[in-house]
Amino acid sequence: MNNPRSGTLIALLNKKTLNRWSLWLLICLPVSAGIVIALIDNNMDTAAGVSAMIQFSVRCAVPFLYLAFAASSVHTLYPGPLSQWLLRNRVIFGLSFAAAMAWQLIFILWLVNIHTTHYMDEVYVLRDVIEGVLGYGFLIVMTLTSFKFGRRQLSSKSWKALHKTGIYFLWAYAWSVYWYELYYYSDVQIIDYFYYWLGLSALCLRIAAWFKKQLRKSTNNPGLIKPTSFNPGLNKPTSYIGYAVIISGFVAASSGSNWSTPAHAFLLDNTLLSFPELYLPYYPFVPFLPVFTIIAGAWLLIRLQPSQND
Repeated sequence: MNNPRSGTLIALLNKKTLNRWSLWLLICLPVSAGIVIALIDNNMDTAAGVSAMIQFSVRCAVPFLYLAFAASSVHTLYPGPLSQWLLRNRVIFGLSFAAAMAWQLIFILWLVNIHTTHYMDEVYVLRDVIEGVLGYGFLIVMTLTSFKFGRRQLSSKSWKALHKTGIYFLWAYAWSVYWYELYYYSDVQIIDYFYYWLGLSALCLRIAAWFKKQLRKSTNNPGLIKPTSFNPGLNKPTSYIGYAVIISGFVAASSGSNWSTPAHAFLLDNTLLSFPELYLPYYPFVPFLPVFTIIAGAWLLIRLQPSQND
């Protein structure tokens, strides 16, 4: 028997208003209105006021980046009407992120051109500029190639490589901002915790989706593996190594203030390791050490999985 609630949800999610360009307008008009209201309330004659708008516009944009980043993984793990709707509108979420980031670009240019002295004395760091230029470069090209006229300029393989590389770069840019807010700066706000853990959760969904696909490849009956099932083959002592590594990654992600300072010191005070600091985006990758650990743990779970004959 069909579930009436499921049918109602499907009907709701299939409404024109909640899909495609209608959804984009439904997102972008309120977001833009909120930014304009905040702009009016801020003193844009000061560098602090412009900086506040840069931060506010990013906060408006980031949730849509995370949605676009996690949409396919949610559908892989939990196929259903809602995840199908997320997947169907993944491009719209990406374009909504781009629209909000266009506001941020306006405020960045405002800061650079109107409050130049403050920018050069207090804000400018070459590596940050490189990261920002690369991020906006990816965002512009990804936006253009989200439309048919742009997509036709690339092969299918090149398009996928561009968008996969770009979405990871943009996720890393946004998420690392909140890592530093939590574990480097002193003016931490509750919303910083929210965006930090939301971004890490989005990445973990992608790792879990990859893990599920790898399990499918390693079994003779891929249809038997459910999103919530526990693979019996992993219930062995060797697999505990993988789980221990994953847990240690989450512990590190929760306690950056305890280990980030010595990690920075080791990587940046070492002559052999410090040379890329000014030029290499995200270097020395300290915020991502917990992420690398979680990924390593998931990889170990696959590698240590007993064979079908064990």
